[in-house]
Amino acid sequence: MIDIHSHILYGLDDGSKDLEQSVAMVRMAGENGTTDIVATPHSNLEYRFQPELVEARIAELQKAAGPTPRIHYGCDFHLSYDNIQDAVAHPGRYSINHNGYLLVEFSDLTIFHTTTQIFEQLLAAGLAPVITHPERNLLLQQRLEQLKSWAEMGVAIQVTGQSFLGRFGNRAQEFSEALMKERLVHFVASDAHDLKHRTTDLSEVRNHLVDHYGEPAAASLLVGNPRAALDGRPLEPVPEPAPRRKWFSFLR
Repeated sequence: MIDIHSHILYGLDDGSKDLEQSVAMVRMAGENGTTDIVATPHSNLEYRFQPELVEARIAELQKAAGPTPRIHYGCDFHLSYDNIQDAVAHPGRYSINHNGYLLVEFSDLTIFHTTTQIFEQLLAAGLAPVITHPERNLLLQQRLEQLKSWAEMGVAIQVTGQSFLGRFGNRAQEFSEALMKERLVHFVASDAHDLKHRTTDLSEVRNHLVDHYGEPAAASLLVGNPRAALDGRPLEPVPEPAPRRKWFSFLR
């Protein structure tokens, strides 16, 4: 599996607190089947994104944790005027592996009426926005049609794995399922912040996706599309979710 959204770099945001915790989070990911993980510290009004420090922390953490899983560069990008202008001027500065896919986190308080124009601006600059965890955002939960429209423009959507398991409540779980039904999910990631509540272990999530949507869909969401994001390649359509297996089918 490839995890494109995590807060494993210590001391840069509200994720890992120290190198020891960072190492444990990375090793937990590897022990549970993750081969590659993207470190995506926040860039917002509270946390300043420092590319050189991010690169240095990745190198330090990789050396301390061992060669696998491989750690890649990224950012959890918040829409603000300064961020947007800087990203347009320097497309590789905030994007996954410097290859164009940009994680975009929305505010819980407001959605700019100019968001469509902002996405057009980012796309024109060679960036591919990836909306992170809309199922956890109360405003986006009410905008399924808007999410469809953005997806048609070329904007991708990433759901937090634990949302499918009900760890963020019923509304987040139900909206995750609604997005899957509409084939609007392009990535599933951990958005890991710690070792207990929001971890890097995606194994249970993968099993859930296989059981509920089929192996091809799980592979696309956890391997195929994340690999494309690392490489800067176009995403492939996520296979249509398979019908959930019935327990009595095993008796036939």
